[in-house]
Amino acid sequence: MEEIVAREVGADGLAAMVAAFYRRVKTDDVLGPMYPEQDFEGAEKRLREFLQFRFLGHEAYVENRGHPRLRMRHFPFVIGEKEAARWVELMEAAMADCDISGEAWAVMSPFFAQVAEFLKNRP
Repeated sequence: MEEIVAREVGADGLAAMVAAFYRRVKTDDVLGPMYPEQDFEGAEKRLREFLQFRFLGHEAYVENRGHPRLRMRHFPFVIGEKEAARWVELMEAAMADCDISGEAWAVMSPFFAQVAEFLKNRP
């Protein structure tokens, strides 16, 4: 499955998608307030490197941050149903902005939904 993302999206495509996602997050009334204004660039870099690690096997994320430990890293943030759904919504909008194909979409969208569900820490 990851080979589909590698072949059809690649590192540059993932980078463009993450940039499109954060352009939306900056003005989003649900997710935007969760990010310190001065850390959007850092957040974008971390997500880009995480997705390149997950889908392409690039090691920059692990070299810079260690094991992803997503639940631990996101626990300080209130993530309920509304926040998780909005994250998926904005990720899918970013995929659409970047013309992510049907096959790659079919791999990535369920992954994003699974991650969002996993990170919920409030009812």
